[in-house]
Amino acid sequence: MVVDFESQDLGGSGVSNGPVANATIVPGAYGGNDHIGVFTADGVDFSNRYNDLYGSWSGFAVSNHTDTTTPGYSNQYSATPGSGSGGSDAYAVAFGYANSTPTSINTLTALPSIYLPDGEQAISADVSNTTYASLSMSNGDSFAKQFGGPAGTDPDFFKLSVFGIDANDQILDTTIEVFLADFRFTDSLQDFILDDWLTIDLTSMSDARSLHFNLSSSDVGPYGLNTPGYFALDNFATATAVPEPGSLAVLMSIGIGVAINRRRRVRQESATDRTSAIS
Repeated sequence: MVVDFESQDLGGSGVSNGPVANATIVPGAYGGNDHIGVFTADGVDFSNRYNDLYGSWSGFAVSNHTDTTTPGYSNQYSATPGSGSGGSDAYAVAFGYANSTPTSINTLTALPSIYLPDGEQAISADVSNTTYASLSMSNGDSFAKQFGGPAGTDPDFFKLSVFGIDANDQILDTTIEVFLADFRFTDSLQDFILDDWLTIDLTSMSDARSLHFNLSSSDVGPYGLNTPGYFALDNFATATAVPEPGSLAVLMSIGIGVAINRRRRVRQESATDRTSAIS
């Protein structure tokens, strides 16, 4: 199964950023109410948090915006490539981050999160930068520095980390890391800000029932991340989970045992019938 977001209703604005229909409503930290819930795309749940006073959001939104040139917050819903993966119309935009490596369930579930259907495991996803983040890194802005600095030699980076939680609410040991921008190379000609869609392999998260995405940057200040904490996601692929060999053997032994017991019961019933007929 591949979630491509093409069937999501984006209305006239070309964006769906909340509130979601099934939201739990709690007081917002700075006023208004936060609507916390998930929206479903092709059977997969994506987290969303929306504040009804400010119209602000975090988690995931869905967009079809194509603006690759306008800097700043007003263009927060455009992916750097100018379309979804492969030239498609719609894709997801994620916003949210923790200022340190998340080590608790509560911290992880407050991040942009994906919840898989029963029996499915994550296979891959396409990710990219947003125009807002990539232009901020390229040129700097009133909040964030230009990556590389004036001389182009500062070892800056912008990193996406993926965490998993299993069916027993245990955080997986595996973490997937993807650099959305990397200026740490000795040869500055290798420095890059990702401007296309990149497919990431999620199969090492096969035990995860949910995935949680965090962003980190070399550019931080007293209040945390200076780089705009956004990324774009498309073509989230899952597959039906295959039982481990040990589990499969157990299932087969159970099936064989049931079949043997059924045969014994049939034979016993047949013998009883024959005895009754003789008597």
